[in-house]
This record gives sequence, structure tokens and C-alpha cells, in this order.
Amino acid sequence: MAAPAFKNGLVRWIDHRLPVFSFLHHELHDYPSPKNLSYWWNFGSLAGIVLVIMIVTGVFLAMHYTPHTAYAFDSVERIMRDVNYGWLIRYIHMNGASFFFIIVYIHIFRGMYYGSYKAPRELLWILGVVILLLMMATAFMGYVLPWGQMSFWGATVITNLFSAIPLVGDAIVTWLWGGFSVDNPTLNRFYSLHYLLPFLIVAVVMLHMVALHRFGSGNPLGIDVKGPQDSIPFHPYYTAKDAFGAGVFFIAFAGVVFFSPNLFGEPDNYIPANPLVTPPHIVPEWYFLPYYAILRAIPDKLLGVIAMFGSIFVLFLLPWLDTARVRSAKFRPTYRKFFWVLVVDCIVLGYVGANPPEGWFILVGRIATAYYFFHFLILLPVLGLIERPLPLPQSISAPVLKPAEGKA
Repeated sequence: MAAPAFKNGLVRWIDHRLPVFSFLHHELHDYPSPKNLSYWWNFGSLAGIVLVIMIVTGVFLAMHYTPHTAYAFDSVERIMRDVNYGWLIRYIHMNGASFFFIIVYIHIFRGMYYGSYKAPRELLWILGVVILLLMMATAFMGYVLPWGQMSFWGATVITNLFSAIPLVGDAIVTWLWGGFSVDNPTLNRFYSLHYLLPFLIVAVVMLHMVALHRFGSGNPLGIDVKGPQDSIPFHPYYTAKDAFGAGVFFIAFAGVVFFSPNLFGEPDNYIPANPLVTPPHIVPEWYFLPYYAILRAIPDKLLGVIAMFGSIFVLFLLPWLDTARVRSAKFRPTYRKFFWVLVVDCIVLGYVGANPPEGWFILVGRIATAYYFFHFLILLPVLGLIERPLPLPQSISAPVLKPAEGKA
């Protein structure tokens, strides 16, 4: 492929020796994309934007944070009160984590609805699940850093889960803590890993993008691009669409940061950590609540931990669990209904996880957990074999051009 003729002499000189501008021009400008992508495809680029925001704000926060149990809480308060615009940087970082998970969860459910995990995009999907796991680890360690009551006790409860592993569980917990309780060594290693993992996420995102560009984006119809008539250049069509989506996102994000910055927060985390006082109800951040509900739904500790991690691991197997011959739920009317049942089920799990494990919450949590695994392990394989999908169009352009041909 011939290199583009850049007008700027310096750019041409650099590109001749290091073709970075040619690469970016091809991948972000000329890159052919399906012409029927909807706004549901905005969330991939939005996730990238939020990742950059989180890294930049995190670097600035790290300059003023003190990773020591005696000073961590006070250093966060100092950031909020004494550092110029420290309150803004922290609120952006704190709420950015929640918005990051909102965007990624929508991105994942969009992939499930339109079958973006099906061949030949299995590795693309698997890398996406790896990114989700790294996000969870990063967010959990970041939640510990303010060293409030919920930070301390959340770290204690979650790390203690590994003690359920036979033979080596207690040794793993001691290794995670760096001692025999959640203390200064724990805070130090969590701080180091919280700073490191976002850069690892960037590396996996790069691999995710390489895998995406290998076969191109999926599309709402779930059929392959048949030729140039089915695609358009990424720029200016989708850069404009992504810019509009980013504008809507920033309005919502700014609304939370400036008018309700503690919307997703836990009040107990504004109390300094006290190992001698246990909060009445220990809950993780909202984006962990469905997994927390699955953990508590099973009375046995080891089986609960296996189920919690299994609820994420099952996503790795999704490309092979779904036996359907077509990708998109637009042509799978039965699957489409069960997909929305799964969405409601995950919301119910989140609600159950936010409440104490007592009364009817226990029963509802167990039913919702059972359906979650039933959906992936039994329903998808069986439904793919017995469901009769609707006829697929011949090409991406066919549904658009057909009405015009009929009028003619």
C-alpha cells in the first residue's frame, strides 16, 4: 500500500524513517468500517477515552498520596482540601471508575446481543474479558487506597476468600497481606499494583485493537462485509459519530462529578479505617455487587468462591457455548427474549448484592445465580441447536437498498 502524501514536511521526514503517521492514517482514517454501525459501537472508543482520563488523573493523585496506614486517609483529605483542584482530580478519578465499568458492561452486553464473540473474533472477545479482569483487580486495589472503613474491611473480606482454597489458601492470604492482617505492607503492594495495572490494561487494549482490525468490526446484522459497497472510511463518518457520543458522555460525567460526586460512593469510607470496629454491612463497589451476590448465594465458602470466579470464567467459553449458526440477535427472536432476561437477572444480582443476606434476598439471590449459569451452560448450547433463525440479508447494503429498488 502506497504511503499517503502528508503536506507537512516534518511529518513526511519522520514518517519516511518511522512510519507511525502512515500507520495511524490507515488505522484511524482510511480503515474501512461497516456502513451500518449504530451508536452501540461508540462504547469501545468511550472506554479508551475513560482509560486515558483514569491514567492521567491517577498520575496526578499519586504525586500527593502517601501509601502508609498512618497517613493514607489524611493524605486523601489533604488532596481534597489543600491541593489546587485536588477535589476535582479525585472526583474525576473516583467517578471515572464507575463510568468506566458502566461503559465496559454496556460494551460487553452489546457484544453478546450482536454475537461479536463468534468466529473469527474469538480472541478479540477473550482479550476483552482479560481487560475486564484487569479492570476489576485495578478497581479493587484502588478502593483500598483511601483507607476508610469500607476500604479496610472490604480488603479484609475479599482477600480472605482465598483462604477457602484447600492446602494453600492460608499461605496465599498471608502472601497477599504481606503479614498476618491487612496492614501497611498490604496497602503498599496494593498501591504499587494499582499504579502498574492500568499500563498493563493499555497493552492488552493494543492487542484487542490488533485483533479487531484483523477481521474488522462486527455490525448489527452480524454478517460479513461483502465488498466496498458495504463499508465506509472510519474518518470522517465514525470519528464524527464517536465525537457526538463522547459529547453526550462528558455531559453525563460532568453532571455527576460537579453535582453528585458521591453518588456511587459509600458513606462509611469517609470514616478512617478502624480494625476494631466492623461496619454493620460490608459491601463492595456497585460494579462488583452481582459477583458478591453469587458468592453469598452458596452456603459453602469454597463453592461460593468457585461460583464467583466461574461467573467470569464462563465468559471466556462463550464463543464455544453458543452453538447458533448466526451471530446477531436481530435474526434470533427466541434468543433475543432470553438475552433481556439475562440483563434483568444481572441487575437483580446487583440489587441482592447491595442488601444484607437475609430474608427473601437469600432466595432471590440463589434463583438469580442459578439462572445466570443456566443461561450460559445449558440454554445457549441447546437454544443454538433448536432455534430457527430468520433469513439473513444478502449483504449489509441490501436492507437499505431494497426499499429504493421497490419504489423504482
